[in-house]
Amino acid sequence: MRTFSLDIGNTAVKYGCFQEDVLVETATHQTPDQVRAALKRLQPEHAIVASVAEPTAAWAAELQALLPGLALEFLPATTPLPIQNGYATPQTLGADRLAAAVGAAWLLPGRNVLIVDAGTAIKCDLVEAAGIFRGGSISPGLAMRFQALHTFTGRLPLVERPADPTLPITLTGDDTLSAIRSGVLNGAAAEVRGMVEEYRAHYPGLAVVLAGGDAAFFHARLKGSIFVIPELVLMGLHRILVHHVST
Repeated sequence: MRTFSLDIGNTAVKYGCFQEDVLVETATHQTPDQVRAALKRLQPEHAIVASVAEPTAAWAAELQALLPGLALEFLPATTPLPIQNGYATPQTLGADRLAAAVGAAWLLPGRNVLIVDAGTAIKCDLVEAAGIFRGGSISPGLAMRFQALHTFTGRLPLVERPADPTLPITLTGDDTLSAIRSGVLNGAAAEVRGMVEEYRAHYPGLAVVLAGGDAAFFHARLKGSIFVIPELVLMGLHRILVHHVST
């Protein structure tokens, strides 16, 4: 079975095409026209769309027009899942967080997994070994932290992330630019390291999965065994769609 997963994020639109459970093609920063062209070229049998940035219904209608009766709009509060959702308010839960949890539970079955999705926001979410999504934490992502310092102060400049995310960041900045970089980047790294250590203390043998656009930055700064899975959300959407089709 060939499937098509569409992820409408805060920063970019991504798609992934799966043949059975193998990701055969993916692209990011897609326009609606590019998505339409990919669907016509790839000719999937089923499709799924999830959005955290804009109403999903419009995209779902677009997919339904191209694949009548074969497109699924992923709604965290109502769409059946291959895992249990233990979130207290599923109607407020971001589709990307839940899809990433499904992907992690599928890739690492029978394990407690902490997902660190580092994109527009930094989300740390727990899936227990029994296949139960418990929730986690949300904090500003790297770009948002830089932007906030510039926007909410009178004189601080807007600083860009380093081109190479693996390079060390000076701890003690000796000018304003390096001080901002240290505060944002070293501070975010310390925050995520602390979250991982807290979860490891509560869940021995915890698996940690990194995803999102800033995954490489945090991977270079975390200790222990870390899985880096950039397309985790797309994989989770694919597994939700397979579950929907097969039930």
